[in-house]
Order: sequence, then structure tokens, then C-alpha cells
Amino acid sequence: MTQTKYAAIYARVSTTEQADEGYSIDEQIRVLREYCKREGYIIFDEYVDRGISGKSIKGRPAIRQLLQDADEKKFDLVLVWKMNRLARNSVDLMNMVEVFNRKNIVFRSYTENYETETPAGKLQFQMLAAIAEYERNNIAENVKMGMLARAKEGKWNGGHVLGYDVVEIEGANKKRKNTGLVINEREASIIRKIFHLYTTGNGYKSIANQINKAGYRTKLGKTFSLNAIKTIVTNPIYAGYIRYNVRRDWNEKRRNHINPKPIIVKGEHQSIISEEVWRIAQEVYKTRTCKPNRVHDGEFPLTGIMRCPKCNAGMVIGRTTNKLKDGTKKVLEYYVCGAWKNKGTVACNSYAVRTDYADPYVLNKIEELMISDKLIQQLVNSINYKQESLIAPIQREYKQYVHDLAILEKKQSNLLDAYMEETISKSVYQMKVRGIEEQISSLNELLTPLKGQLGSTVSSKVTFEQIKNVLQNFQKAFQQSLTREQRKRLLHLLIHQITIDEERKIESIQLKLNNEVLEALQLGVGESSSDESSAPFSVLIAI
Repeated sequence: MTQTKYAAIYARVSTTEQADEGYSIDEQIRVLREYCKREGYIIFDEYVDRGISGKSIKGRPAIRQLLQDADEKKFDLVLVWKMNRLARNSVDLMNMVEVFNRKNIVFRSYTENYETETPAGKLQFQMLAAIAEYERNNIAENVKMGMLARAKEGKWNGGHVLGYDVVEIEGANKKRKNTGLVINEREASIIRKIFHLYTTGNGYKSIANQINKAGYRTKLGKTFSLNAIKTIVTNPIYAGYIRYNVRRDWNEKRRNHINPKPIIVKGEHQSIISEEVWRIAQEVYKTRTCKPNRVHDGEFPLTGIMRCPKCNAGMVIGRTTNKLKDGTKKVLEYYVCGAWKNKGTVACNSYAVRTDYADPYVLNKIEELMISDKLIQQLVNSINYKQESLIAPIQREYKQYVHDLAILEKKQSNLLDAYMEETISKSVYQMKVRGIEEQISSLNELLTPLKGQLGSTVSSKVTFEQIKNVLQNFQKAFQQSLTREQRKRLLHLLIHQITIDEERKIESIQLKLNNEVLEALQLGVGESSSDESSAPFSVLIAI
């Protein structure tokens, strides 16, 4: 009997515009389908990334799914229209093909005549991959040089900015759309108000509060954050300048590679504020940012895991300064709603909780659990009950699939008997058995993860000694932590979240116990490292 061969078709287009226009991707898929039919392959699936760059595999859901399915050997051939559809980066391309080779999966490019099974074919493939990457890098460099030249001429390089509309303007270059900035008067009024408030003594928080309450919104229709206000008052575009290349190598370095000398030139667009207002704003900015008031989160271990009772945002640190009767000042520290601190009262209320109340309260509660055998036993019972409730539906589903699989295998056997007895023709046999094989394959795919789950959960229940050992190890690690940041990480590992009530008192502390916690505390579960004692589990419990 001829073995059924399965193929995976992969296609990609590089930009959203190309995706909208098709970029002949449907035609590519049609031709690849015909190839599969001609060569006797059944198409397992078609993986398509529309409007996504081929620079890397990050952010490409179809290619990630393709690689996952390849790792599970779900097909025998990966077929693309052209090699650079799979990847433009030669390292990524060769790594992917190596994954295919390890699983005995053939890789083919429809328009390029080479194979990867022989030394000569591998050499040709590597040369083509290097050429594809060179072309991409060359194009990227040319685009970068062109954008730098445009910026130096005072031209806008694209992107939306509050206060302006981006419009297409006529230019000598017919191949590239030229864009420019035109003032949007409705949005420009917001910009002028922000600069007026800033230059007359208001801080970021005060400005955000005022303009959000007045109903003003960002370009995307969202409320203004403190960072959005800061970005506006430090952006020279509003004074009529073009600033470009602030962050070099953005794709690789992100925020850690600020250019100290970006391009700043007079732009072709009209300014929203005067030079004088801009100068005053920058003087205010310099006086306020000589030494930023940086909060060291390691000192406050509950930031992020304590949640606001109104909006569920993470609580962050806030400070107030009180003047005592003797004239001295006392700084008070609170956990406050992160949304309120970032966007003001339009987003939420502060719900301030004193740190000198919250920190010892949480630590004492955890310590009570660690020394209370009764509480630990309740925790063990909760974990085991959850395990039992989770495994029952999995067992039912597994039994149903096994039953269905037995029926299909019986049908397959009956078909073979019928063919051998010549009661059905070869073509009818092949057609019917192919359908059954596909169903069997689908059932096996469904059974595989269920087998893994059942195999890992049929082990012995979590015991009192095991959980007590976990908590003792946490306590030991916490006491031996040398820095506040280490203690904070341990608390965030063990605590899922802390809720507070409307009275600004701690309502519940939800602990999470799972395999990640055990591994971080260097435990199997308990002292044993056998497979039986490392059953995966996950439970939340409020204390």
C-alpha cells in the first residue's frame, strides 16, 4: 500500500498594503496546490502570514504554528513559492530548514530549483539564503539613508502625531508617496493648552487631570497619561522643527540606545506654538529634571501584586509630605492605584494604603500559614480537590477518543479484507482508507496531549509534608535574601495578588502554588526527585 504523503504550504506578504491588494498570494497558493496534487501530496494545512515582514519569525503566527507542527512531524513536505517567503534572514532560514531535516521533512521552493538533501544542494541553498539576506539589508540601508536625507531637508518621515494630520503632497519622486504635516486645529488647541499649563507652573499630573476632565483625548481616543504629557512638552515638532533618529538601531536596541545628537532641523510644516513658548517650556523641563525622583521598587515589595479595588490596576508607590507642629517634615509612603497615579482622577481614585501597615500585615499572614499545620492541611486538601476535579473530564474525553479510534481501526481492517477478497476496487479502497487514515491521524493528535496530562496527574496526591517543605524553603530563602529586590521577587513568586476593600484594608492574599514555584525554590515536590513526586499542579488559595 502506498504511504500517504502530506504537505504544508506556507505563504507570506511583507506589508499590510500588499496584503490588502493580494500581492498575488492567492495565485501563489493556487499554483502550490496544483503542485501538491500533481506530485501526490495531500495538503495538511496552508499557513499564511498576510501583511507581515519576513525579517524574523517573531510576530508571525503562521510560521510559528508551522514550526510547531513540523516538530510533531505532521507533514512530509514544506512548500513555498519562493525561499524568501519563509525568511529573509539567512540564519533563520537555515535554522528552520535544519528543523525540517531533523524530522525528515523535505523543504521545496517552487520557483527555485534546488534541494537540501545533498551537499551540493545545501551549498546552493546557503548561497541563495545569503543573497536574499544581502538584498534585504541593502534595501533597508537605502531606505534608512533616504529617510535621513528627508529629515535633514525638514521633511516629515511619516507617522501620526497629535496636533497634525498627515497628508500626501505632490513630489518629483513618482515611486514614493511624499507626505507632509498640516495642522489639525481641534487637536492643536489641546497642544496649546498643555504648553500653557506647563509653562505656568503645572506638573504632568495636574495637566493630565485637567485635560482629561475637560474631555480631551489622544490621537487614538484615549485619556492622557503623565508620559504622554511629557512627550508632548519635549517634542520640538510643535515649535516647527523635525527631530529624527532619536533612537538608533531601534529594532535591536530599543530604549537602551538613545542617540545623544539626533537630527533637529527647521521643518517644512507650520508650528503650533511660538519659539518663545518652546524656549520657556524647555527651561521648565530642565529645572524639573536635574535629579529625577526615582522610586526604587525593591524597597516596596507589594507593588504590582496589590490590586486597586475599583479598577484592578496594580498599586504603585506614592508619597506625601506632612509638616509637623515643630516645623519638621515627615514623608509618608503609600501604595496607590497605578491608573490614578498615571492618569489622574479621570481614570480612578488613589485608594492609598500605608506601606507601614500593608508590608508587615502580609508578611505576618504568610508566616502564620507557615507555622500552622491546620492551615497547611487545608491548603493540601484544596490542591488535591482541584486536581481531582480537573482530571475527571480529561479521563472522559480520553476514553471517548480511544473508543472512536478502535471503531476506525476496525473499519480499516474490514476495508482491507474487502479489498483482498476483491469485493471492492483498488480505487475505492484507497479513497475510503485515506479518509479513515485522516480521521485516525486527527484522533491521535487529540490523544497525544491528553496522554501527557493523564500521565502526569495519575501520580500520588500532594502530601502535607511536601507542601510544608515548600513553605519552609520559601521562608529560608526569604530570610537568606541579601537584598530587598530579592525578597520582592520571592514574594511575587508566591503571591498571585492582594486585594483591598473600600476601607483601604487588606481583604485577601491569594497565594499561588505551581511547578514554577517549586522549581524556583529548587524542589521536585518534597525531597524526592522521582517522576511520581513531580506531578504538575496549580492552585490559588486566599489567606
